[in-house]
Amino acid sequence: MFTITQQQQQYKTYILTDNTANSQLEVVPERGGIITRWRIQGEEILYLDVERFANPELSIRGGVPILFPICGNLPDNTYTHNGQQYSLKQHGFGRDLPWEVSEQDTEGRVSLSVVLKSNESTRAVYPFDFQVTFTYTLQGNTLVIDQVYQNLSSTPMPFSAGFHPYFQCGDKSQLEFEIPSGQYLDQKTKEMHPFNGNFDFNRDEIDFAFGHLRSQSATVTDNSRKLKLTLDYDHIYAMLVFWTLKGKDFYCLEPWTAGRNSLNTGENLTVLAPGASKTTSVKLTVNFF
Repeated sequence: MFTITQQQQQYKTYILTDNTANSQLEVVPERGGIITRWRIQGEEILYLDVERFANPELSIRGGVPILFPICGNLPDNTYTHNGQQYSLKQHGFGRDLPWEVSEQDTEGRVSLSVVLKSNESTRAVYPFDFQVTFTYTLQGNTLVIDQVYQNLSSTPMPFSAGFHPYFQCGDKSQLEFEIPSGQYLDQKTKEMHPFNGNFDFNRDEIDFAFGHLRSQSATVTDNSRKLKLTLDYDHIYAMLVFWTLKGKDFYCLEPWTAGRNSLNTGENLTVLAPGASKTTSVKLTVNFF
């Protein structure tokens, strides 16, 4: 049996439940359309910094923030389009703006669709008319995020998009990674390094971008929590970013369609023709052992 209930917490929160699988998803549309919690059999799959979340002035650390229309940051937070300079802050505005609920479904699964539409404030920093629709679907131990990006402008619309999921973890030394790439870019030093499957968790911060992906799937096995996470993503996702901070009980494994500064470089940038749309999907599956 599948249900959707609403709860007025600090923000109106939509709670999607698969009662048979004992799994729950919480979505807060007005705070960036974000998934804040995902629980399976009482286990928290996601990390959430509750204090930061309570402060609308701070970016959210936790849940599954949405990255749009850029991933990462731009040099001096600026880019040039048609000879004009614009300013966009890190990861764009999708994670900060209120989204609207457009559809709810509890037939055979439970899903919630949220929509972000361009407005005066978005056009000031990103001169395009658009509509972005995300559908979160929960079924058993699986979460699917379907996305539709629509260009409603009369000119081609460039963008990159992605997710910044924060996964709760136990002892990081008990994590095993299968990331389908043999090398990564250290986003701090801008140096390329070979990847042997291991990370040095004694570092204060790890911020690595994996490109040249060999497959559309990555896994993380958390031996201390006895669970395996599988991340499946469409071909449009050109890279995976791994980010974590020392002393924090989370790691982020982020599918990005393009890397930092792609609005300026054009590398892996998606460009939608006027009136065109792009549909894509990401799937997360948790298995306990």
